[in-house]
Amino acid sequence: MSGRKNAGKTSPWLLILISVGCFFATYNFLTLHGRGRDGPRKFLGGVGDPDSAASFGSGSGLDPAKRFHVALTATDALYSQWQSRVMHYWYKEMRDRPGSDMGGFTRILHSGKPDGLMDEIPTMVVDPLPEGKDKGYIVLNRPWAFVQWLERAKIDEDYILMAEPDHVFVKPLPNLAHGDEPAAFPFFYIKPTENEKIFRNFFPEENGPVSKIDPIGNSPVIIKKAQLEKIAPTWMNISLKMKEDQETDKAFGWVLEMYAYAVASALHGVHHSLRKDFMIQPPFDLKTDNTFIIHYTYGCDYSMKGQLTYGKIGEWRFDKRSYIQSPPPRNLSLPPPGVPESVVTLVKMVNEATANIPGWEDERMHNSIAGAKYLNSQAKTGQLITRDHGTHSTMPQQNNITAEEAASYRLTSKENYSAVTRHQED
Repeated sequence: MSGRKNAGKTSPWLLILISVGCFFATYNFLTLHGRGRDGPRKFLGGVGDPDSAASFGSGSGLDPAKRFHVALTATDALYSQWQSRVMHYWYKEMRDRPGSDMGGFTRILHSGKPDGLMDEIPTMVVDPLPEGKDKGYIVLNRPWAFVQWLERAKIDEDYILMAEPDHVFVKPLPNLAHGDEPAAFPFFYIKPTENEKIFRNFFPEENGPVSKIDPIGNSPVIIKKAQLEKIAPTWMNISLKMKEDQETDKAFGWVLEMYAYAVASALHGVHHSLRKDFMIQPPFDLKTDNTFIIHYTYGCDYSMKGQLTYGKIGEWRFDKRSYIQSPPPRNLSLPPPGVPESVVTLVKMVNEATANIPGWEDERMHNSIAGAKYLNSQAKTGQLITRDHGTHSTMPQQNNITAEEAASYRLTSKENYSAVTRHQED
């Protein structure tokens, strides 16, 4: 009797071993599925993710191996300059806070000559593409600028964050990359699998399925310097080839350079962790509690009742394109009640930066009269007036905005400007 009872029992140590074995088997399976090179890409950075912005204290901070260098491309246009100044201010504010892995900073100035910010922001001057090579698409200078910087600069950090002037750091940014797997933000409008015919001109079938191409651009991306040194020349060459191909240029438009980076990365066998918490884009993302960066590429237009007037200039608005020829004034008016926290935080952070950056009002006053004359002259001739740095601005497809509404939305001020912005970078 006793023998039969003992024979029916399982040793508790055996149960523990089985449980542990099942745990690791399940973990490995889920990890493989989530990060499969040819299968669906895993989106990281949710609230439950221990490395998400909601638990941003996970940055190593003291580990030099995790430090990344912050690099952004820019021009000497005033529009690019004031955004770069605000971005650099918040970099300095966040760099040394707990949880940060932020290292050095470089503004890669591809205007070919120094400008007035050389003493304020660490800058390396590089050459633009030969005249006419960008075919009016100024963002083509970005990969060429990175190629030159990587060749010439002494970069102490092992990782690089590719950022843009219209980025504002809302939290200390840890290194979101994992070894040889860079971290990138997934853009809803980058859809490699929907453009397979075109991609095969740049990503031949022997390289595998088009699903290997990540739905990303080059920014924001945290990547190993050694990887970017290999990718950057390919990125530059593919960008130029895509621009020269009429079918590709027409299909990809203002996101062509983003697609080129995604293809170049895949050709080098580099795949990215897709971090939805990397940044938000007001007014469509409403809160900043689970993110590291605000990307203010879209205009924010609201009624005084706090209602979004997308496609129509609002009674209250903040749109960086309103400040093409003159920086925004200090102490911008805050949004009315009911406007999302993300927009309120953005305006407060711009106000704090402009209040503390020396000489802000002097520069603004110097350019305001000339800027107004310029805008009026451009409006009368109907010429395109925006030289948009560091933005990928588009009407989200799910909102079904008409071409007429888009044109109205992109007017540069409440006055009767007839000039519609042209969305370029740098």
